[in-house]
Amino acid sequence: MEGTFGNSYFALANKGGFKMNSLYRTMFFVPGNDPHKIVKAEVYRPDCIVYDLEDAVSITEKDSARILVKHALEEIRPDIRVGVRINGIDTPFFEEDVRIITPLCPDFLRLPKTEKPEEVQLLDKLISEIEQKNNITVGTIKIVCTIETALGVYNAYKLATASSRVLAIGLGAEDFCTDMKTTRSADCEELRYARGKIVLDAHAAKVLALDFVYSDIKNTEGFLKNVLEAKQLGYTGKSVVHPDQISVVHECYGATAKDIEHAKAVLAAYDEATANGSGVIALNGKMIDAPMVTRAKDVLAYAKEAGVTYEG
Repeated sequence: MEGTFGNSYFALANKGGFKMNSLYRTMFFVPGNDPHKIVKAEVYRPDCIVYDLEDAVSITEKDSARILVKHALEEIRPDIRVGVRINGIDTPFFEEDVRIITPLCPDFLRLPKTEKPEEVQLLDKLISEIEQKNNITVGTIKIVCTIETALGVYNAYKLATASSRVLAIGLGAEDFCTDMKTTRSADCEELRYARGKIVLDAHAAKVLALDFVYSDIKNTEGFLKNVLEAKQLGYTGKSVVHPDQISVVHECYGATAKDIEHAKAVLAAYDEATANGSGVIALNGKMIDAPMVTRAKDVLAYAKEAGVTYEG
């Protein structure tokens, strides 16, 4: 394996040069058994790469995919956060995935088909044991819960609060529809309740909310509509499977020049009113309250993280 996917191969991708930010607008799934896609993944500049050992890998290639991802984590450390989607707790691959991948310090492990808080706690315990054994600060490696069943949706808040390691929760649409005995539709009506509950529970638990993979990669208009819906619902990011989807998500979530100018004006009005000791703050004849000030600060902080420059 070393001879096929060793230093000379992975050196192609070990260039760096991209500025890492704290955003999780996109989690870009890359098949763990495809070295070419692993090498190229950083070029598309997602906020986060997820090496997939689960759905993208056939049962006959689980072991070889794990070894390949191990080599990638050892020899490619792109200036982008990296996670690994491991196989589910109910599979014979789960424990070996965790034991091989954890010592390499990915930013997180993404647990599929999460249904019960006990599953999150079991993974937490296993990670802690491995961190201690490898002199890694306990709590370094986070957990992302993928919710793919009716029971998982029902327990979403409990999953999000089951461990301090939980970074995010997100919906897995295909398996959820299967569990609900329904099918995917263009308007995603069958996902409405699950989508709303997961984003609500994520914010209540103070973790990130990740929207589901939009698998119709040729339907660019449908994807754009889907992303804008997710943003309006309050999702903080989206799982993606195709490079073309990354820039669309980033553009939808980005702060526009109009957003930035409005935010600056709100904060300027707030600063002026504070300096004058005025309890009333107004901008262009409209009252400004505390939530508007908070949102304005968030817009400018978000723009800074996304690399948008502005004056003031």
